[in-house]
Amino acid sequence: MQNNSDDVSQFVSQPQPSLPPQSQQSTQSQQSPQAQPLLRVEHLRQYFNAGSRSKIFRAVDDVSFDIARGEVFGLVGESGCGKTTTGRSIIHLYKITGGNIYFEGHRINAGTWEYEQKIREARFQKNPDMKEIIAREKEKIRQARSVANSTKFEPRIQMIFQDPATSLDPRMTVGEIIAEGLLVRGERDRNAVMQKVSRVLDRVGLLPEYAERYPHEFSGGQRQRIGIARALVMEPQLIIADEPVSALDVSVKAQIINLLNDLRHDLGLSVLFIAHDLSVVKYFCDRIAVMYRGKILETAGSDALFANPQHPYTRSLISAVPLPDPVYERSRQRIVYEAECSAQTDTGGGVL
Repeated sequence: MQNNSDDVSQFVSQPQPSLPPQSQQSTQSQQSPQAQPLLRVEHLRQYFNAGSRSKIFRAVDDVSFDIARGEVFGLVGESGCGKTTTGRSIIHLYKITGGNIYFEGHRINAGTWEYEQKIREARFQKNPDMKEIIAREKEKIRQARSVANSTKFEPRIQMIFQDPATSLDPRMTVGEIIAEGLLVRGERDRNAVMQKVSRVLDRVGLLPEYAERYPHEFSGGQRQRIGIARALVMEPQLIIADEPVSALDVSVKAQIINLLNDLRHDLGLSVLFIAHDLSVVKYFCDRIAVMYRGKILETAGSDALFANPQHPYTRSLISAVPLPDPVYERSRQRIVYEAECSAQTDTGGGVL
C-alpha cells in the first residue's frame, strides 16, 4: 500500500522517469507474457479546452497503473474526478493528450504532450542543441500519432457503458447491436454471426429469441445484459466497466455484479471496474485505486484499503459508506475531507 503525507501532491505516486518509446517497448517485450501486465497505463494525461484556447482543464493528470491478467482493478472516486475519462481514453474514445498505454507489452495509444513540452523548453531556453532536440522530439511525436491511429488491439478491449438505455441504438434490434462489432471486424457469414449472437445472449442470461426485439422492450437490467453481451461477443481480454450498475436498483445490481463475477472467472477476463459505490468495489475488485481531481492518490488491495486507508480522502470516502445498522448509523462520525488547494491551483482536475 502506498503511504505518504497528508498533502494531495505528496500522495501521488512518483513514477520512474519514462524511457523513449523504443526503449520502453523493447524492455517490456523481453518480459514473459505471464510476467508483464495485460494493461499498463503510464503518465496518462487528458486535457480539454476550458472555454478558450488559453485555458486547459486537466481531467486526468499524470495517472499510472497496471492491470494483471485475470485481475479486477477498481477505480473509485467522486463524480467528476476523471474515472470515466480514464476509461474512455484507454479505449480510444478520446485522443489522449499525453502518456502511453500498453496492451500485452505493445504500445497501443500515445499522447504528444511531453514531447511538445520539450520542444517549447528548448526554444525558450535557446538550447545550443535545439535543432537536434526538436528533430528528435518531432520524430517521437510522429511515432506517437502513428500508434494513436492504430486499431489493431481494439477488439480485445471492450467497454460496458454506464447507462444501458442511451448506449443502445433504439433503431437497431438486439441482434444487430450485438453483431455490429463482428461485422465491422469483417465477418460476413450471417449464419455464423447469428450463432455467436445466440450463444452470447444465452451466456448473459437472455433468450436467443430476444435478438429480434428492440432495446425499448427490455428492463434496465436486461438492457445492461445486452450491453455486456455486445462486449463479450468480441471475445475480449480486457473489459472496461464504466459504472455498469449505478443506474440499476439494488436487486438487479446484485444480479449484474454476480454475472460479471462469473464471467470474470469462467472466461479469465481482466476488468477495469469504474465505480463510486465502495461496497460494490470491495466485493468485486482485487485492487483499488482512489482517484481525486484527476490524480490517483492511493492504490492497495481491496481488503488492505478498507482495513487501513492511508490518505485522508480515502478515509473520508469509506466513512460515507452506509451500513444496514441503525444503531451504528446514529453514532457514525462522517470524516470530511477538506482540500487545501483551490480549483485554480489544485494538483489535478483544475484549470491551467
